[in-house]
Amino acid sequence: MESAKIRQAFLDFFQSKGHAIVPSAPMVVKGDPTLMFTNAGMNQFKDIFLGNAPRKFPRAADTQKCLRVSGKHNDLEEVGHDTYHHTMFEMLGNWSYGDYFKKEAIEWAWELLHDVYKLPAERMYATVFEGSEEDGVPFDQEAYDYWKRFLPEDHIIRGNRHDNFWEMGETGPCGPCSEIHFDLRDEAEIAAIPGREMVNKSHPQVIEIWNLVFMQFNRKANGSLEELPARNVDTGMGFERLCMILQGKKSNYDTDVFQPTIGRIAALSGKQYGADEQADIAMRVIADHLRAIAFSIADGQLPSNVKAGYVIRRILRRAVRYGYTYLGFTEPTLCRLVPGLVAQMGGQFPELKAQQGLIEKVIEEEEASFLRTLATGINLLDGVIARTKSEGRQLISGADAFELYDTFGFPIDLTELIAREQGVGVDLDAFDKELQAQKERSRNAAAVDTDDWVELFPLRESVFTGYDTLTDEVRIARYRRVASKGKTSYQLVFDRTPFYGNSGGQIGDIGVIESANERIAVVAAEKENGLIIHIVERLPENPAAVFTARVDADKRQAAANNHSATHLMHAALRKVLGDHVEQKGSMVTPELLRFDFSHFQKVTREELREVEKLVNKAIRANYPLVEKRDATKEEAAEAGAMMLFGEKYGDRVRMVRFGDSVELCGGTHTSATGNIGIFKILNESAISAGVRRIEAVTGEQAEKVLYVAEDTIRSVGESLNNTQIMQAVRKMIESNETLSKEVERMRREQVAQWADKLAASLPERNGVQLIALQSENKPEVVKDLAYNLRARSPKLVLVIGSLFEGKPSLTIMLGDEIAKQGVDAGAVIREAAKLMQGGGGGQAFFATAGGKNPDGLQAAIDKAVELILAKLK
Repeated sequence: MESAKIRQAFLDFFQSKGHAIVPSAPMVVKGDPTLMFTNAGMNQFKDIFLGNAPRKFPRAADTQKCLRVSGKHNDLEEVGHDTYHHTMFEMLGNWSYGDYFKKEAIEWAWELLHDVYKLPAERMYATVFEGSEEDGVPFDQEAYDYWKRFLPEDHIIRGNRHDNFWEMGETGPCGPCSEIHFDLRDEAEIAAIPGREMVNKSHPQVIEIWNLVFMQFNRKANGSLEELPARNVDTGMGFERLCMILQGKKSNYDTDVFQPTIGRIAALSGKQYGADEQADIAMRVIADHLRAIAFSIADGQLPSNVKAGYVIRRILRRAVRYGYTYLGFTEPTLCRLVPGLVAQMGGQFPELKAQQGLIEKVIEEEEASFLRTLATGINLLDGVIARTKSEGRQLISGADAFELYDTFGFPIDLTELIAREQGVGVDLDAFDKELQAQKERSRNAAAVDTDDWVELFPLRESVFTGYDTLTDEVRIARYRRVASKGKTSYQLVFDRTPFYGNSGGQIGDIGVIESANERIAVVAAEKENGLIIHIVERLPENPAAVFTARVDADKRQAAANNHSATHLMHAALRKVLGDHVEQKGSMVTPELLRFDFSHFQKVTREELREVEKLVNKAIRANYPLVEKRDATKEEAAEAGAMMLFGEKYGDRVRMVRFGDSVELCGGTHTSATGNIGIFKILNESAISAGVRRIEAVTGEQAEKVLYVAEDTIRSVGESLNNTQIMQAVRKMIESNETLSKEVERMRREQVAQWADKLAASLPERNGVQLIALQSENKPEVVKDLAYNLRARSPKLVLVIGSLFEGKPSLTIMLGDEIAKQGVDAGAVIREAAKLMQGGGGGQAFFATAGGKNPDGLQAAIDKAVELILAKLK
């Protein structure tokens, strides 16, 4: 059965059982500070399980894009080496929200696997929770009895808390689970060791394919369990593993999910898959990682050096490194695999096809950048190895290995490989200590101590009233204490609130809550799992009181103006640059707006000016806000509303229109564009391949920018004592050019005098006129000297090390007769520069190099002379 048909059969089956089939949520998580990526099918329903939002339907099913490369689900180093671990994978799942429970979940799982997919019963095993005395949870007799209707008792296995008690996190909904395992081994292996003895023993052919989680408890901060008000079912089946079984393979990578990509990798590398184990691993790593990278970029997460972006960059670099080391990919190659992936998966996931150009561009630039990093790292590593050997050590120190890894991004396993080839090892124990110390510092910096929620009354949904009012009567439904970095604050959830919670790029409101007896500042408002969380520095004396919540009106208006301005700018950019422009991120505060968008070249000054004009024209038109808060997605599409990839839209959406600008948006906006006042762009820059960033201001902040510019021009004029500023500036430029020419003339005279002095005492030995010395001159002065001397002596060998402003550099110049004897200055300098932790190159007769270690400069000079003279013997 082809993978596409396997996926569709799952969805069709659960649709026949009354499940709503929902689309996959974006793989990049927004609105949940505990997650960077969707790592399980239930993530998009988390607010329902937590009781923060009402259920839209009693039961649902889907295939969900997931990514597991961080936290407790970190399998990254196993990916590509075994047959079944992946970074990005699809999770087929079905859910019940207080509807059916264990009986139906088990019956339908059996019916689908055995009756629809025709899997043999004798190769299936089910695990059930053995119980926990510590938690006061008994053996799951109910699940055991249901499984006995389908499987013999020796195929039903009792599992411990690690394997058969599923938890969302340290706290939150949890419950016993029942896993379904399948034995793929040959008959002879099964006869020798029964499958039941291999379940949960990490055997690559006895694998878990489906986990049925029965969520019936809530884990509190003190570790105790309490019953949930409604019992839920959350299941997850590994799509890739299911395809492996149904296609009769022993590895996920041998299925039609991965083989098309692996075939293209093999063709590009000129190697045959299956002929060499290291090359095979590299092909599997690239085939897996390509999906994770492409889907993440399509969902709006670009590689970067922080948080989720760092994870994607790390995955991409791992793929590049495997291709570089084992497949000979020294030029960007992953980007060439994107069209094939889009052709294969773009039907089920249209965001891939829509974002194909951006995905290719981003990957290509990241690959090129890291390949340069690898080249630099190899040069640095060569210097470390040379120093290690010269000091008589057999191991590269952990500190050196960690510096290469942490500062220069050079992978530790590549350090090991190259070091081993040159006869030395790496002190991995010391490296691990350095790495763990860094992780501990990061953990301590991010440590947060959060208490359980104290619930004052049940809350099914908190109502946001902030579109219509900035003041409302509210009651605290729940609160909790949070301690972070030695500071304690409190989080409050109201039954209704006018405060906008930080989301969609717009910063949350600030303000106050007041009762008859006290007034407390709300210093921030965040959105988390469907709830607006209000941050206060102290708890009200009487949390059960009725409060008046007041949003800071000036801050809200300024933020709303900036948010509306981003909509106007988005529309203007599409008019000026083209319809390929799409939002890739934004930040809206009362002081500033920042807008990231897809575009493949720098926006010119003229184009930016045109964008400014269009936005200010729309402001002067005073377009009123036209919103529809309960539009269907179909209505929004018909109205031409911009729908952004990477966003999860519900069945009902809020549509915001200002003139020609129509977008889906949950943020706050001004009542009419005239309130914005004026719009001024501050800066335009690149933030990654194919993505640009504009920063701008409006209203009062824009006035301040104009005043600063006006004052600057006035000050310049006063300083020049001339109201004709441009004329005075041109005169200064002409004067500066004259002075520069005079300085250059004097420099040439100085170089000529230095050359005369050296040439006068230039001895010839064995047919060579050798000059080797250290200098504190600028590298360009040394270069001029080198060419001056070369013109005088065809037998010249010049090696000068310069230490200018603390930075070492090396220059080699060879006369014509020396160069004709086969000495290559570029090759010599590359080897010598390693001794000062640097690199360089050049022509056969002239080469330069820079370095990082001034203490190695003399050694580099000596090495260069040694290599040149050895070649001349």
